[in-house]
Amino acid sequence: MIACGGGEALPQVMIQADKQEVLAYMSKFEFPPSIKSRPVWGRLEARAGKHHLMIADAEGAAAILDIAAPELMAKSHVIYIPSGADFADKLRDLKPAQFYEGPSYSASLQRIRRVLQDAHMGLQVYLAGTEGLMGQAMQEAVSAGIPHTAIQTEHRGSTARRMQCVHCKGITENVEVDPFVCSHCGLNLFVRDHYSRRLAAYQGVCVDAEDPGNVPAQKGIYE
Repeated sequence: MIACGGGEALPQVMIQADKQEVLAYMSKFEFPPSIKSRPVWGRLEARAGKHHLMIADAEGAAAILDIAAPELMAKSHVIYIPSGADFADKLRDLKPAQFYEGPSYSASLQRIRRVLQDAHMGLQVYLAGTEGLMGQAMQEAVSAGIPHTAIQTEHRGSTARRMQCVHCKGITENVEVDPFVCSHCGLNLFVRDHYSRRLAAYQGVCVDAEDPGNVPAQKGIYE
């Protein structure tokens, strides 16, 4: 029990519930206007259908919790990658038809592909969490023949980006600063808003190509 201002103790379960609500609220981010190639993420809504696939990472679980209803979850296959967040038990408590918790997206990829390969007509796909997760999962769904109209997205949590170096073609995950150092070739790269849906990655271009060593100070991508 924890005492409040008036001396009355609050149950620990209420404290934990409030923390989850605050986390869910704080995980929402309003992206600034940008160029046309930059993805625009939406909001999840429960849809009619016999089969539902929900893929989320970290705070993306909160978006699933927001639309969860017993009838929907009884027909849903949930694939969740915690990435340090603590929503797995809450998702299990929804009693989905199937639930899988994976240590990473790459470790979950074969399961995602199998579910999409075995999908019935009319499958509804829900993607929630980071841009990296949504972009990669969307590419898999589209490649499997799922129409765009059957795929919903909602960003929650980290704004870190999945970046491709246009020089060496290497992918650097979870980039939070601009400029950043390519994890493959070591070049200092400028974080651009140009986005490749095929690669599910933003593009990074050498920032000091014409004046080697003249690299601006790092700052947060959205600062």
